[in-house]
Amino acid sequence: MRILFACGGTAGHINPALAVAQLIRQKHPEAAVLFVGNPTGMEARLVREEGFDFAPIQIKGFQRQLNWHNIQNNIRAIIYLTTASARAKKIIEDFNPDVVMGTGGYVSGPVVREAARLQYKTITHEQNAFPGVTTKLLSRYVDKVLLAVPEAEQYLNPKCKYVVTGNPIRQDIIFANRENARKKMGIGNRVCLLSFGGSNGARAINESIARLMAWHCKTGEIYHIHATGRYGVDLLPDLLNKQGIQNYKQYPNLDIREYISDMPVCLAAADLVISRAGALTLSELQAAGKASILIPSPNVASNHQYYNAMVLQNADAACVIEEKNLTGERLVDTVKDMIADRSRLTQLGRNASKIAILDSNERIYNEIMSLIQKSK
Repeated sequence: MRILFACGGTAGHINPALAVAQLIRQKHPEAAVLFVGNPTGMEARLVREEGFDFAPIQIKGFQRQLNWHNIQNNIRAIIYLTTASARAKKIIEDFNPDVVMGTGGYVSGPVVREAARLQYKTITHEQNAFPGVTTKLLSRYVDKVLLAVPEAEQYLNPKCKYVVTGNPIRQDIIFANRENARKKMGIGNRVCLLSFGGSNGARAINESIARLMAWHCKTGEIYHIHATGRYGVDLLPDLLNKQGIQNYKQYPNLDIREYISDMPVCLAAADLVISRAGALTLSELQAAGKASILIPSPNVASNHQYYNAMVLQNADAACVIEEKNLTGERLVDTVKDMIADRSRLTQLGRNASKIAILDSNERIYNEIMSLIQKSK
């Protein structure tokens, strides 16, 4: 069995492919697995760290905002695009896969399209509720489109074949124990808030979180875990100072970090999560059954995080605040209302669980195996 994955650009495109590849390696140790990606992208590092073979292809994404730097980037992107099909063809024909799977991003497009043109079996996986440009284009050519949520189907080519598989979820998220996590962190019976804005950090979220912490930190009734992100490490203390909190380290109920490396434990302990609305984050919230306040990033293609967040709000599993409407006062008022009724928080979490897909890896694996059987 020979499977080729095309992915890259962001962790949201790379991690689903790695999760499926790991399951295939577990079930079929003899399987040949090859990843195709940008040699300077994070996929080159992540794929090799997991022990999979990697074939480089030079591809760049186009930047929509026009300035001199982006114009230069787009010129290089056009140059790379003229050679991408030939490079993709060579990689595909040399590897001769049974199936080619793309998981979105600008790397997937030329590779999966070329595989379809060469009449190899092809699948593409879309993580978001509003499909990206690559998925929309590929939906006309691939054998099957795999969707994280059914709401995405309305934006695709009406003739495409699709199936809802969900997003791959780490098993330690699914099976983490709430009581053990809270005991480990010394939370007791207090309400536990968990907040984060991504690995780089989101200034708007850090600003509103500083106001929220100023509201609750002196009472000690709320335990708050917050990841500042890389650009928030120095920013958040300054923001807290402006809120009258000169030394946040004196408050044991504030757990402030740059990055959350033990997300399964923190998520299990939390009563309420405040976060962006990336596809994989929301799938983890659903799997863990957590109530949430979602603040979609406005700085993503096609505003897709807003569509992701609305899936949960429409299921009565989350409250959505668009960044243009976000203030510290509004966040404080929203948190106050939500934690005032613990049974309501529990119900929001249950509603999130109802739309969770916990066997996504198996569903995707079964679709791959079905195509391989058809190809033979």
